[in-house]
Amino acid sequence: MTDDEDRIVGILLAAGGGRRLGGRPKALLPHRGRPLVEHAVGVLRAGGCPRVHVVLGARADEVRARAALPGCVLVGNPAWERGMGGSLRAGLDSLAGTGARAALVLLVDQPGIGPEAVSRVLGAYESPASLASAAYDGVRGHPVLFGAAHWPGVAAAATGDRGARAYLGEHADRVVLVECGDVAEAYDIDTEADLAHLE
Repeated sequence: MTDDEDRIVGILLAAGGGRRLGGRPKALLPHRGRPLVEHAVGVLRAGGCPRVHVVLGARADEVRARAALPGCVLVGNPAWERGMGGSLRAGLDSLAGTGARAALVLLVDQPGIGPEAVSRVLGAYESPASLASAAYDGVRGHPVLFGAAHWPGVAAAATGDRGARAYLGEHADRVVLVECGDVAEAYDIDTEADLAHLE
Protein backbone atom coordinates (compact mmCIF):
# COMPACT_ATOMS: atom_id res chain seq x y z
CA MET A 1 0.00 0.00 0.00
CA THR A 2 1.45 3.37 -0.98
CA ASP A 3 1.32 6.45 1.22
CA ASP A 4 -1.11 8.11 -1.18
CA GLU A 5 -3.50 5.16 -1.08
CA ASP A 6 -3.45 5.21 2.69
CA ARG A 7 -4.22 8.93 2.77
CA ILE A 8 -7.43 8.68 0.76
CA VAL A 9 -10.36 6.88 2.39
CA GLY A 10 -13.38 5.71 0.43
CA ILE A 11 -16.75 6.72 1.88
CA LEU A 12 -19.69 4.67 0.65
CA LEU A 13 -23.09 6.26 1.28
CA ALA A 14 -25.39 3.26 1.75
CA ALA A 15 -28.04 4.45 4.22
CA GLY A 16 -31.00 4.97 1.90
CA GLY A 17 -34.28 3.22 2.55
CA GLY A 18 -35.42 2.81 -1.05
CA ARG A 19 -38.70 4.67 -0.54
CA ARG A 20 -39.55 4.44 -4.26
CA LEU A 21 -38.57 0.77 -4.22
CA GLY A 22 -41.22 -0.22 -1.73
CA GLY A 23 -38.97 0.41 1.27
CA ARG A 24 -36.20 -1.99 0.25
CA PRO A 25 -32.86 -0.64 1.49
CA LYS A 26 -30.58 -0.03 -1.47
CA ALA A 27 -27.62 -1.58 0.33
CA LEU A 28 -29.38 -4.96 0.30
CA LEU A 29 -30.58 -5.02 -3.31
CA PRO A 30 -29.19 -8.17 -4.97
CA HIS A 31 -26.50 -7.63 -7.60
CA ARG A 32 -24.43 -10.45 -9.04
CA GLY A 33 -25.56 -12.73 -6.26
CA ARG A 34 -24.61 -10.51 -3.32
CA PRO A 35 -25.95 -7.34 -1.66
CA LEU A 36 -25.27 -4.16 -3.63
CA VAL A 37 -23.25 -2.72 -0.74
CA GLU A 38 -20.68 -5.50 -1.15
CA HIS A 39 -20.35 -4.72 -4.85
CA ALA A 40 -19.78 -1.01 -4.15
CA VAL A 41 -17.13 -1.70 -1.50
CA GLY A 42 -15.37 -3.94 -4.01
CA VAL A 43 -15.44 -1.13 -6.59
CA LEU A 44 -13.81 1.31 -4.16
CA ARG A 45 -11.10 -1.17 -3.21
CA ALA A 46 -10.39 -2.23 -6.80
CA GLY A 47 -10.21 1.44 -7.78
CA GLY A 48 -7.53 2.19 -5.20
CA CYS A 49 -9.23 2.81 -1.84
CA PRO A 50 -8.11 0.01 0.50
CA ARG A 51 -9.68 1.85 3.46
CA VAL A 52 -13.47 2.11 3.20
CA HIS A 53 -16.01 3.64 5.60
CA VAL A 54 -19.59 2.54 4.91
CA VAL A 55 -22.44 4.75 6.16
CA LEU A 56 -25.50 2.66 7.04
CA GLY A 57 -29.00 3.73 7.98
CA ALA A 58 -32.12 1.88 6.83
CA ARG A 59 -32.23 -1.58 8.43
CA ALA A 60 -28.59 -1.20 9.39
CA ASP A 61 -28.62 -4.30 11.62
CA GLU A 62 -29.86 -6.42 8.72
CA VAL A 63 -27.20 -4.99 6.41
CA ARG A 64 -24.51 -5.78 8.98
CA ALA A 65 -25.84 -9.34 9.30
CA ARG A 66 -26.26 -10.11 5.60
CA ALA A 67 -23.42 -8.27 3.90
CA ALA A 68 -19.80 -9.38 4.12
CA LEU A 69 -17.87 -6.16 4.74
CA PRO A 70 -14.58 -7.29 6.30
CA GLY A 71 -12.14 -4.53 7.11
CA CYS A 72 -14.69 -1.77 6.56
CA VAL A 73 -15.48 0.85 9.18
CA LEU A 74 -19.27 0.75 9.55
CA VAL A 75 -20.75 4.14 10.42
CA GLY A 76 -24.32 4.44 11.65
CA ASN A 77 -26.53 7.34 10.63
CA PRO A 78 -29.64 7.16 12.83
CA ALA A 79 -31.05 10.23 11.06
CA TRP A 80 -30.80 8.66 7.60
CA GLU A 81 -34.43 9.47 6.79
CA ARG A 82 -33.56 13.18 6.72
CA GLY A 83 -31.53 12.70 3.56
CA MET A 84 -28.08 12.19 2.14
CA GLY A 85 -26.61 15.27 3.83
CA GLY A 86 -26.59 13.60 7.25
CA SER A 87 -24.93 10.50 5.83
CA LEU A 88 -22.20 12.55 4.20
CA ARG A 89 -21.59 14.39 7.49
CA ALA A 90 -21.47 11.08 9.38
CA GLY A 91 -18.96 9.69 6.90
CA LEU A 92 -16.69 12.73 7.10
CA ASP A 93 -16.96 12.80 10.91
CA SER A 94 -15.80 9.18 11.00
CA LEU A 95 -12.48 10.23 9.46
CA ALA A 96 -11.48 12.35 12.45
CA GLY A 97 -8.20 11.12 13.87
CA THR A 98 -7.55 8.64 11.04
CA GLY A 99 -4.82 10.66 9.33
CA ALA A 100 -6.82 10.72 6.09
CA ARG A 101 -6.01 13.59 3.78
CA ALA A 102 -8.92 13.12 1.41
CA ALA A 103 -12.21 11.26 1.08
CA LEU A 104 -13.56 9.72 -2.10
CA VAL A 105 -17.35 9.52 -1.90
CA LEU A 106 -19.38 6.94 -3.83
CA LEU A 107 -23.12 6.20 -3.74
CA VAL A 108 -24.28 2.61 -3.23
CA ASP A 109 -27.01 2.87 -5.87
CA GLN A 110 -24.78 3.56 -8.88
CA PRO A 111 -23.50 0.12 -9.96
CA GLY A 112 -22.65 1.43 -13.41
CA ILE A 113 -19.68 3.22 -11.86
CA GLY A 114 -16.75 0.84 -11.64
CA PRO A 115 -13.11 0.82 -10.51
CA GLU A 116 -11.90 2.71 -13.58
CA ALA A 117 -13.86 5.83 -12.63
CA VAL A 118 -12.74 5.58 -9.02
CA SER A 119 -9.12 5.28 -10.11
CA ARG A 120 -9.37 8.29 -12.43
CA VAL A 121 -10.84 10.55 -9.76
CA LEU A 122 -8.25 9.36 -7.23
CA GLY A 123 -5.60 10.40 -9.74
CA ALA A 124 -6.73 14.02 -9.36
CA TYR A 125 -5.57 14.10 -5.72
CA GLU A 126 -2.66 16.46 -5.15
CA SER A 127 -3.07 17.72 -1.58
CA PRO A 128 -5.64 18.19 1.21
CA ALA A 129 -6.86 21.20 -0.78
CA SER A 130 -7.88 18.98 -3.73
CA LEU A 131 -11.48 18.98 -4.95
CA ALA A 132 -12.37 16.69 -7.85
CA SER A 133 -15.37 14.99 -9.38
CA ALA A 134 -16.15 12.47 -12.06
CA ALA A 135 -17.90 14.00 -15.04
CA TYR A 136 -20.15 12.38 -17.63
CA ASP A 137 -20.13 14.28 -20.92
CA GLY A 138 -18.98 17.29 -18.92
CA VAL A 139 -21.71 17.02 -16.26
CA ARG A 140 -20.50 16.59 -12.68
CA GLY A 141 -21.35 13.27 -11.02
CA HIS A 142 -19.88 10.63 -8.70
CA PRO A 143 -17.47 9.67 -7.31
CA VAL A 144 -16.31 12.93 -5.73
CA LEU A 145 -12.99 13.55 -4.00
CA PHE A 146 -12.83 16.02 -1.10
CA GLY A 147 -9.45 16.98 0.31
CA ALA A 148 -9.49 17.34 4.10
CA ALA A 149 -9.34 21.13 3.85
CA HIS A 150 -12.87 21.04 2.43
CA TRP A 151 -14.46 18.74 5.01
CA PRO A 152 -15.70 21.42 7.43
CA GLY A 153 -17.32 23.40 4.62
CA VAL A 154 -18.87 20.32 3.03
CA ALA A 155 -20.27 19.16 6.38
CA ALA A 156 -21.73 22.58 7.12
CA ALA A 157 -23.45 22.76 3.72
CA ALA A 158 -24.71 19.15 3.67
CA THR A 159 -28.37 19.42 4.64
CA GLY A 160 -31.42 17.42 3.65
CA ASP A 161 -30.95 15.44 0.46
CA ARG A 162 -28.50 17.85 -1.11
CA GLY A 163 -25.31 16.20 0.07
CA ALA A 164 -22.37 18.22 -1.24
CA ARG A 165 -24.21 19.78 -4.18
CA ALA A 166 -24.36 23.26 -2.69
CA TYR A 167 -20.70 23.26 -1.66
CA LEU A 168 -19.55 22.01 -5.06
CA GLY A 169 -21.66 24.65 -6.76
CA GLU A 170 -20.15 27.41 -4.66
CA HIS A 171 -16.62 26.16 -5.42
CA ALA A 172 -17.20 25.17 -9.04
CA ASP A 173 -14.09 27.06 -10.17
CA ARG A 174 -11.93 24.81 -7.96
CA VAL A 175 -13.49 21.45 -8.88
CA VAL A 176 -11.32 19.39 -11.21
CA LEU A 177 -13.70 17.53 -13.52
CA VAL A 178 -12.44 14.09 -14.52
CA GLU A 179 -14.24 12.74 -17.56
CA CYS A 180 -15.46 9.18 -16.94
CA GLY A 181 -18.24 8.83 -19.49
CA ASP A 182 -16.16 6.41 -21.55
CA VAL A 183 -15.67 3.96 -18.65
CA ALA A 184 -18.80 4.31 -16.48
CA GLU A 185 -22.54 4.99 -16.52
CA ALA A 186 -23.93 7.22 -13.80
CA TYR A 187 -27.50 5.94 -13.54
CA ASP A 188 -29.16 5.59 -10.12
CA ILE A 189 -31.23 2.67 -8.83
CA ASP A 190 -34.21 4.72 -7.66
CA THR A 191 -37.35 3.11 -9.08
CA GLU A 192 -38.70 -0.32 -9.90
CA ALA A 193 -37.80 0.23 -13.56
CA ASP A 194 -34.19 0.93 -12.58
CA LEU A 195 -33.87 -2.57 -11.10
CA ALA A 196 -33.34 -3.78 -14.66
CA HIS A 197 -29.77 -2.46 -14.37
CA LEU A 198 -28.97 -4.99 -11.64
CA GLU A 199 -27.57 -8.38 -12.56
